Parts: sequence; structure tokens; C-alpha cells
Amino acid sequence: MRLKGLIKYLISLIVAVLLLYFSFRGIDWKEFASCLKACRMEFVLLSMLVGVLSFFFRALRWRMMLLPIDPGTTVMSSFNAVNVSYIVNLALPRVGELVRCGFIARNSSVGPDGRRKASFDKVFGTVVADRMWDMLMVIVLTFLIVTLMWKRYGDYFQNGLMSGVMDHADLWWVPVIIIAAVAAAVFLLRKYRTRSRFCGKVCDVVSGVWTGFVSHLRMSGFWKFLLCTLAVWCTYWIMSASIIWAVQGMDLSFLSPEMQALAGRLSDLDMLDALFLMIAGALSSVIPVPGGFGAFHFVVAGALSAVYGVPFSLGLIFATLSHESQAITQIVCGGVSYCLETFKKRG
Repeated sequence: MRLKGLIKYLISLIVAVLLLYFSFRGIDWKEFASCLKACRMEFVLLSMLVGVLSFFFRALRWRMMLLPIDPGTTVMSSFNAVNVSYIVNLALPRVGELVRCGFIARNSSVGPDGRRKASFDKVFGTVVADRMWDMLMVIVLTFLIVTLMWKRYGDYFQNGLMSGVMDHADLWWVPVIIIAAVAAAVFLLRKYRTRSRFCGKVCDVVSGVWTGFVSHLRMSGFWKFLLCTLAVWCTYWIMSASIIWAVQGMDLSFLSPEMQALAGRLSDLDMLDALFLMIAGALSSVIPVPGGFGAFHFVVAGALSAVYGVPFSLGLIFATLSHESQAITQIVCGGVSYCLETFKKRG
């Protein structure tokens, strides 16, 4: 790992540790453990099983993007690549996306020109498009829930999220400079493409990324792609709802009288609240920390506290069950997929 990459990783790790510290400071660990034990673990298991289904739908959707580049891409290869990327992201944020690119590129079939059909740059372009569709879904779902349920969630988005954005409104010039710099770089690369070997190489890589990025526009059966996209986010929704059911089914006899009264505030949460908490969890991924540790707990527990008046410590029960159950699922699926691919190569 280069020095620059190491510094970035250490910064993200420090941020994760700080967020975990601020989230869990002052927690009565005995009470916290009792709350976790009191939850309905069968619903947590349901969330984990649905999580595996979400991995499959995501792999299926990604394969549709890859097929125009390499028709030989299999569902199993895509599924294993996605699973391995998740386990890598738990330790190294965003690096998992590069790992799954390399995984597919290394196993891609060879074309008539002797090169891999799915080169790394093309596969990377499909990953960018994959994440773009996720971002689009978060924006659409956030718009819908805020528009349709403004009285219920408006204050949180306006005073919680939007106030943070408006605090940095004076930095409008930053994206302008970035866009101008990218435009200038594209102009110079195209101008000197035939004169400079370096510029030619960069242009080839950018061209490959663009080819992968727009590959899903050339796929057959685009409605299947949209259906898989909806399936991915429906599974996320069910996962969120399952954790709500786990917390609502808590055996209150394990808890102190004070915590029993506070836990009652969770009994009114419904599927719409599950959708809101799913979006809050998705928005926490903007913070680049390993595996979402700290960021997810802080944002989701804060959302429960701000919108429903649930004590932050109780909100951490939901956040911990939700995040850690999926982390375990990712580790298991990632480990199994890695072993399968390793044995397949040896065979």
C-alpha cells in the first residue's frame, strides 16, 4: 500500500473509531447486552437470509451489465465477486469494488485479438454504473418519502441533513473547479493522444471505463435490469423491517422498568418506518469508513432519536443488530465464495 493510500486508510479508520466512541460512550454495557439478548433472533436470522438474497440480485443485475462486454460471464462468477468485494470493504472502504473488477477481468474469456473481453477498465465502468443506479434509487426513495410524508420526516431531513449541506453552501466553487479541471484534462488528453504515449494510454483507459459504463444501455431486456434493481432495494427494505420486528418482539422481562417504558416507543414502527431507516442507513455510506462501522450506528441511532424520540442508546440496539448481522453475513458469504473460487482454480 502506497503512503498516500495508507494515510487515507488511517484517516477513515480514525473517523470510524471516533464515530463508534461518540455513539457508544456512556452506554450501560450490561443493559445493552440484556437488550440484545431480549430481541427476537429469528427475525435477525431472517434479515441475514434476505441479505444473501440481496447479494444474489445485485450479482444478477451486475452480470446484465457485463454480458454486452463478455457474454461468457456466469452468474456464479458475478455472485462470488460481489461477495468477496463485501468482505474486502469491511476492512478497506471502496477497495472491494476494485477487487471485484480484478476478479471478473482475470476470469474473463479471451477474444479473437488475444485480449480479455472484460478488461479491468471496462469492468470498472460497469461498477461505476452499478453504484450510479444505487445513488439514483436513494435519491428517488428519499424524494418520495419526504414528499409523501413531510410531516413525519421533514424536520429530520431539513434540520438534520439539509442544515449540514447548507452549512457548506459557501463551498459551491469546489465542484465548479473539479468540473473545469476534468473538462480541461479531457481536452488536453484528446489533443495530445497521438503525440504522447502516456496520454494515449490514459485515453485508452478512459475509453474502456466509458465502454463499461454505458454497457447496460446495450443490454437486451432492460426491464429485467430494472426488475433486479427493484428486487435489490426491496430486499434491503425487508432486512430493515426484519430488524424492527426483532426489536419489537423484545422480551421486556429482561429489562429494567425504565428501559421497558422506553422500548414501548418502538412498537408503533411500521413498514414505512423501515423504509425511512433503510434510507438513513444508505446515506451513512457516504462517510468512507471501513465496513460502515461507526457511521451507520451514529446516523441510524440518531435518526431514531430525532424522529421518534427513541433514546440514542436504544436506537443503537437497532443499529447494532442491523449492521453486525449483515457484517457476519458478508464475512460468511465472502469466505465461502473465496474458497469456492480457490478450489475451482486448483481443480
